[in-house]
Amino acid sequence: MSGRHLFCQPRRIGRGAALTLVFASVLVAGAATGSFPNSEVRDRKPASDPTLSAASASRHEQVAKAAEKAMADGESPMEAAERAVSRSGDRWGAVYSQGEYEEFEEALDGQYTGVGLWTRRERDGRIEVTKVLSDSPAAAAGIHRGDRLRSVDGRKVDGRPVTDVVSLLRGDATAAAGTTVRLGLERGTRAWSETLRRARLSTDDVTVCTPAENTTVIKISAFTKGSGDRVRAAVRQAPAGAGIILDLRGNSGGLVTEAVTAASAFLDGGLVATYDVEGDQRALHAHAGGDTSRPLVALVDGGTMSAAELLTGALQDRGRAVVVGSRTFGKGSVQMPTRLPDGSVAELTVGHYRTPAGRGVDGHGITPDLDVERNVLERAGTVLSGLGR
Repeated sequence: MSGRHLFCQPRRIGRGAALTLVFASVLVAGAATGSFPNSEVRDRKPASDPTLSAASASRHEQVAKAAEKAMADGESPMEAAERAVSRSGDRWGAVYSQGEYEEFEEALDGQYTGVGLWTRRERDGRIEVTKVLSDSPAAAAGIHRGDRLRSVDGRKVDGRPVTDVVSLLRGDATAAAGTTVRLGLERGTRAWSETLRRARLSTDDVTVCTPAENTTVIKISAFTKGSGDRVRAAVRQAPAGAGIILDLRGNSGGLVTEAVTAASAFLDGGLVATYDVEGDQRALHAHAGGDTSRPLVALVDGGTMSAAELLTGALQDRGRAVVVGSRTFGKGSVQMPTRLPDGSVAELTVGHYRTPAGRGVDGHGITPDLDVERNVLERAGTVLSGLGR
């Protein structure tokens, strides 16, 4: 299979039904955070949650009490909680404002309010546009991948963390669809400004293309609600006998049940992962009936996190896929949330998950079977062609 043929225009897969078990990442910002092992604990205090041990409940209670005391003293509960989480030494512990947390949950639904731009910070601190969502305000304005973002509403963004840039683009809690945002942009020697109206957008979380005969590429950007069913649909719709390249590069995670459903597209039941919540061991299993005959290559990189690592580990340990790319991020911990008095949310680590072979992911990541830094998609095509049809 010639590498030059492995390019195509992706098509989106229609949205499907939702599941709720979460090993979440901050999909809005592309940074790793925590998760809900059970969706029903979202608005409970830990002491009333039977899945938490006394030690875990104590840690959550300490953060909650620090926030309550701050509120009583006329101080910021969120800042007090941040200090408590910092003192805990929890690598993945974090505190989010009510608005930030609502945005995260909204993003897990596969929808958000914004202009349709993805950005990254270059080594020199400049902010570059890495993706423009089709049918978005940014696309309508003619903004292209590779353009440089200089300012948002007059505020310079060079040197800012990408999370700050995302917050500026999407605005505060009152920045609903229809509100405007003014962008300063640069392309080569051209500098210009665009005023865009924010819109309600759906993420392109699962896209499919057929770059060569007998090859289907399924790209999963994030495990939002319904993405697992969309992956299963893509596998069913792939041409008979076609091999599949499952592209998980840059996938920052999401809803773990969606990752399990995606695994079910390639496995006929069986173990996907185990995880613990303060010593209480649990297991996640694939649904029966997956396609186990198609050749499969999974692409990963340092941006492959959390639920995406869980899926990768399952396919690798069970001999279902050849994993190609570079070592994954290494986010394999489970967090539970605590709602604070001012509506903000604190998350603390309560456990970790392991692959079917018992490998821990947190802090280690997953090592690919074939370490490739360049022309990854082309190399994946070569591997796929050698797996037999």
